[in-house]
Amino acid sequence: MIQFLSQPWPWYVAGVLIGLTVPALLLLGNKVFGLSSSLRHICAACFPAGIPFFRYDWKRESWNLFFVGGILIGGIIATTTLASQSPVLIEESTRNALEQLGVRDFSGLMPSDLFGTSSVLTLKGFFFLVLGGLLVGFGTRYAGGCTSGHSISGLANLQWPSLIATICFMIGGFAGTWILLPLIFKTV
Repeated sequence: MIQFLSQPWPWYVAGVLIGLTVPALLLLGNKVFGLSSSLRHICAACFPAGIPFFRYDWKRESWNLFFVGGILIGGIIATTTLASQSPVLIEESTRNALEQLGVRDFSGLMPSDLFGTSSVLTLKGFFFLVLGGLLVGFGTRYAGGCTSGHSISGLANLQWPSLIATICFMIGGFAGTWILLPLIFKTV
């Protein structure tokens, strides 16, 4: 079973499973898919008094918290079990481009040179983990949702703001990959 799970899934299987998420949530009661709202639910559960933004029935959306918990458990299982089987398969051209930028360790689920605990207190780690995390959090709040919420749920529901947000996510991803990433590696 571990051998089967550790293999890459073809796009036509993974894509169909992701695509079936929205109809499944509609059948379960018109639920909206997205991960960024779970932080709001946690805050509403822990700090309900006095802040109008957190005054709503968060228990009605508690399924989202179980979903996020499942992601965390899945991440732990993947890190401890699946990552030890073999390194993640990376396209050769991507690997070469990362090696030219100085990334050398591809032994885990993510390059340890960038995301390992040893890089947390470095300047490069500050850019990728701290500053990057803050920008993702700000962007998620500013856009009114995360990539999964807008690109999966929002587009499936034909929401115009989700189309705009998804286009901006893609432009930001391309700019980050082709402009910011090489710039950060040259500077740090």
